[in-house]
Amino acid sequence: MKFGQVADASEIDFSFVDIPQETLKYLQKFKEADGFEVFVGYPKWSKADLKGFYPRGTKDELRYYSEQFNAVEFNGTFYRSPSKEQILTWKERTTEDFRFCPKFTNSISHYSRLNNTDEKVEAFVDATVLFEEKLGMAFLQMPENFRPKVMERVESFMQKFPKGYPLAFEVRHAEWYNDPAVYGEYLDILRSNHITNTQIDTPGRRDTLTFQLTSPVLFVRFVSSTPLIDQLRLQAWVSRIKELKAAGLQQVYFFIHQRIDAETAFLSTDFNTALNRELGTNLPIAHK
Repeated sequence: MKFGQVADASEIDFSFVDIPQETLKYLQKFKEADGFEVFVGYPKWSKADLKGFYPRGTKDELRYYSEQFNAVEFNGTFYRSPSKEQILTWKERTTEDFRFCPKFTNSISHYSRLNNTDEKVEAFVDATVLFEEKLGMAFLQMPENFRPKVMERVESFMQKFPKGYPLAFEVRHAEWYNDPAVYGEYLDILRSNHITNTQIDTPGRRDTLTFQLTSPVLFVRFVSSTPLIDQLRLQAWVSRIKELKAAGLQQVYFFIHQRIDAETAFLSTDFNTALNRELGTNLPIAHK
């Protein structure tokens, strides 16, 4: 993900904003609920994207990936809506506790821009629900030039969206974030339709990381900067997730966008180790 990438991140203030009171108040209703789950992964599983990861002779990359990570931010579905047969094949190739988070096809978000998309949404949902218990949180990312002047279109889309299907929504244009009234209206639409507000932690756009939650699910897309800075950033995330869990958070989907080559370590290794230690989770620890 290139959104918010910068050439030099050394002067950027990566400190978090305080957890908004609206989020703390909202999470209160889930505080007594049982269970807490964390899923951490990468955007893709192919050998071309995870260079140097797969042992020589690996025949099923997806199966091996699912043994090392418990989720994938599935960007492959952005370019082509999957068939039901393909969904079933992917499902059967993964471990029992694995989760797919498929990205809605660009024909819905970028080409149609939410206009007249009922049939496309229905086809995507009808296929991906076949992941069944392995369906995590699907997500829909709007293009960067999609602006809040079409707020009514967003509301109409969300009101018609299939109820009960897990969805995170992402907007990028600065106008969504720099006007409190606009952003407040947007959050109200998400909350009233039980749709998750995507948190984007990227160096060049700190405004998109608001910690305004609209469901008891934290869906994070983390864009790397430099190894040393990223380690500090992820340490802060461990503490913040711990805070949100205490407030009532139920689930976390955390996806790391970093360049992977044969010499580069996975940022998730230390991150998952810290989450297991601090939150009592049992996340797999991937090693090259």
